[in-house]
Amino acid sequence: MAVARPPGPSVRLRLTLSYAALVMVAGALLLAVVWVFLLRYVPDQATVVPTRSRPGTGGAPGGPGQFVAGRSDLWRAFAPKAAWALAALLLLGLVGGWVLAGRMLAPLNRITDATRVAATGTLSHRIRLEGHSDEFRELADAFDTMLARLEAHVEEQRRFAANASHELRTPLAITQTMLEVAREDPDRDTDELLRHLDAVNARAIDLTQALLLLSRADQRTFAREPVDLSLLAEEATETLLPLAERHGVRIETTGEPAPTEGSGALLLQLTTNLVHNAIVHNLPERGSVRVVVRAEATTVALSVESSGEHLDPATVATLTEPFQRGAERTRDRHPGVGLGLAIVDSITRAHDGTLTLTPRPEGGLQVVVELPRA
Repeated sequence: MAVARPPGPSVRLRLTLSYAALVMVAGALLLAVVWVFLLRYVPDQATVVPTRSRPGTGGAPGGPGQFVAGRSDLWRAFAPKAAWALAALLLLGLVGGWVLAGRMLAPLNRITDATRVAATGTLSHRIRLEGHSDEFRELADAFDTMLARLEAHVEEQRRFAANASHELRTPLAITQTMLEVAREDPDRDTDELLRHLDAVNARAIDLTQALLLLSRADQRTFAREPVDLSLLAEEATETLLPLAERHGVRIETTGEPAPTEGSGALLLQLTTNLVHNAIVHNLPERGSVRVVVRAEATTVALSVESSGEHLDPATVATLTEPFQRGAERTRDRHPGVGLGLAIVDSITRAHDGTLTLTPRPEGGLQVVVELPRA
């Protein structure tokens, strides 16, 4: 909301007056130098210096003498010219200052116009200020970068909202259909209906919790604390070990102390999501998951490598987008909500880290999360 302010002189006018004042001060100082260092050697009163006698005149004066003006005479002659010079400097300062200020502020005017355009909701406009690098061009480039990020963020939010609405509408529509069928068929098995409703409701709850977690990570509304990534990896694998046994997947965990800073709950969710995805999107039999935590000089890394089907690199590049499950990786027995890797990516970015997904040549996927070391 714009703050109401009383009108005042423009920056261009203030710069113009500043330039004119500077020129006037410089001119006045120059005249003062002339007065102090030159006129002080002139006598106060006018004098007449007799001329020398010419040879052969017997020493008689050669003429009426030479008139030498005094300081007051010179000042009367000099003052009007100095006043005209100062007036000319004032006019030059005002005109030249107005032109120079306009040229100097032209990039700022373009930035202001772009800001007004962005305030209307049009984020595709760019300044693209030409010329050599200076403060105004750095500001314009930073503003263009901010607009690009805002545009991408808004577009991502719109796409996410549309996908989330679609995903949440599906279980609600299924629930409504099942209730309508049960209402028209009084002899329908109530226990079976309740089981289906419970499954659909559980999926809706999981999706809602995932959306809330994703929003929390995107907004970075969490306190930072010391966290050991290796302990989180051990906790996640121990929690998911029964799930791995049911899927026939063998888990191997190795690592070393990996200190970092962030939200322990979010980083545990990140690790759990990676291990969970590696288990459910694995080979039907004799699958394997390898979790490795390592510490470098400035970073700590969590690597989750799983066996599975061969993946297309183009498909892998889209797996971090919300609700992108990958058709060849989806199982009927555990379809998921399509937010696992999207949450991992969001938590990683919230902790100033990087996420890398690489398809394995022998099949499966390797996911590496790198975070700053504490």
